[in-house]
Amino acid sequence: MSCDLSLHDPFEVIVGSAQARLLLLGDHASNRVPAPYGDLGLAPGQIERHIGYDIGVAWLLHRLAELASAPALMTTFTRLLIDPNRGEDDPTLVMRLSDGAIVPGNAAVDAEERRRRIEGFHRPYHQAIDHKLEEMLGNRIVPAIVSLHSFTPSWKGVARPWEVAVLWDSDPRLPLPFMAALRAEGWTVGDNQPYDGALRNDTMFHHATRRGLAHILIEVRQDLIATREGAEAWAGRLWATLAPLLERPEMGEIRHFPSRCGAYEPL
Repeated sequence: MSCDLSLHDPFEVIVGSAQARLLLLGDHASNRVPAPYGDLGLAPGQIERHIGYDIGVAWLLHRLAELASAPALMTTFTRLLIDPNRGEDDPTLVMRLSDGAIVPGNAAVDAEERRRRIEGFHRPYHQAIDHKLEEMLGNRIVPAIVSLHSFTPSWKGVARPWEVAVLWDSDPRLPLPFMAALRAEGWTVGDNQPYDGALRNDTMFHHATRRGLAHILIEVRQDLIATREGAEAWAGRLWATLAPLLERPEMGEIRHFPSRCGAYEPL
């Protein structure tokens, strides 16, 4: 097993095993604001909130990668700079307002600054994912992709009942048995709740749906993984559920499913 880490700007790489049939992704793992952007004009403490990153995911991803001996890629910049889980043409790529917080550093973002952030942060991360997938496929490994996120315990004063949520488009290979397994253990699992997993040109659409790779986006409630201990415990729970599913033959096959986002050109 190799868990050597190397830090790149704007993404971090966990090398993993060359034989692993799994690629882990963390789109919103960091709340770091790159030096040229200061604090984006935010009031103290705002960047530490969920608007800045997916709380607990970095710990969760590192431990899951260790347990699975799997390669992983995660961003090293805050989603408020630019959201890597959006297509380059998405109007929410650079947010000016997030959960009631105005982002002054984004107020005057024009087409040139948008292009600069895409080329400096967004695109390199996705190019790294493409490169890793091409490498794995070139070694005759058809990987499944697991993307890790986290969600707030409540929204607009309403408590969210799920401990875990699964976001997916139309490929059922991993989502359906994964949800069934967790529910059998007594967990409350959101099926495309609190968000819908069908989003054109997001990370999973671009890298998994278009390639026909089995995939799943897993969201864990933030209060459960807000400490390292909690995150690592949930990593163990997720791996115990995922490991037997990844052994199924269909997880290592390229299959294209019609997307709920509409027609697409397979890669």
